[in-house]
Amino acid sequence: MRILFVEDDHVLGGAIRDHMLATGHSVDWMKRKDETLLALQTVSYELILLDFGLPDGKGIDILNHVRGDKNDVPVIISTAQDQIEMRIEGLNSGADDYLVKPYDLHELSARLMAVSRRYSNQSLPAIDIGSLSVNLGRKIISLDGKQLILTAREWSVLERLVRNRGGIVPKADIEDSLYEFGAEIESNAVEVYISRLRKKIGKDVIKTIRGIGYQVEQ
Repeated sequence: MRILFVEDDHVLGGAIRDHMLATGHSVDWMKRKDETLLALQTVSYELILLDFGLPDGKGIDILNHVRGDKNDVPVIISTAQDQIEMRIEGLNSGADDYLVKPYDLHELSARLMAVSRRYSNQSLPAIDIGSLSVNLGRKIISLDGKQLILTAREWSVLERLVRNRGGIVPKADIEDSLYEFGAEIESNAVEVYISRLRKKIGKDVIKTIRGIGYQVEQ
């Protein structure tokens, strides 16, 4: 997923950002309200992990801005143990879930996937594409019953394609799933990861739509 992560604590934020990257997500880490609002104007995110205490404003203002724009992106708020009123205000303002600091990173991963599943209307965790079975929630993929191992970025590409199966995913959208905001993108990065995936899952699962992008059939 492409995640907007808003947290002004450098030590805590670094650990959380590194964990989300390691589990296959693309993360844009913002530490201020102003840069967060700018990022929201620039990028379409699949989830926001939002701290409420920022040096130049309040996280609740960001949440209100998101919902005021009719943006239904999933939002998980992050607050301290004693900030019960802020958690209530956040949920009443349209947040989908909350985490209390300090929280376990494995719990974070579970919350991210749970909220994401609700928004993507995936009542069944396993998706079958021919002899390929993909469980996005548990990040398990098998071919003819044999489990395969994918790297974090291979998962990012496959997840974007599978979530949009039946439709054509532009190359630029796949690049968004690979790189965080401001990162330098290699011109052939998408082609490289598509090639690696085809070697593992079969060359016919991912189709190239020339001049447009890639597709996994419904």
